[in-house]
Amino acid sequence: MSFLDKMKDAGEDIKEAFQDGAKDLADKAGDLKDAAAEKAGDLKDAAAEKAGDLADKAGDLKDAAVEKAGDLKDAAAEKAGDIADAASDKAEELKKAAADKMDDAKKAAADAKDNATK
Repeated sequence: MSFLDKMKDAGEDIKEAFQDGAKDLADKAGDLKDAAAEKAGDLKDAAAEKAGDLADKAGDLKDAAVEKAGDLKDAAAEKAGDIADAASDKAEELKKAAADKMDDAKKAAADAKDNATK
């Protein structure tokens, strides 16, 4: 085999090696692309799950806040009722005391009139 034939064969071998290398790189790039897509899918699923968890937690917090607001409303209504009852009781006491004083004043006026006419 002549030198030129050997060079030609070597060139073909180099060309095939480059083609094989390019094919290997393309395969590796495809594998990396697939792995990246799978990882992105996993991350997307994890993010969706976390968002769902956060939405559930927000719902729980909202429910707790609504329940607490209801408890506070009930306590305020009860306290307002207690205050109204106490005010009513005090008004009744004052009314009775005023009536007693009025009776005392009428009696004193009657006694004064009786003493004046004697």
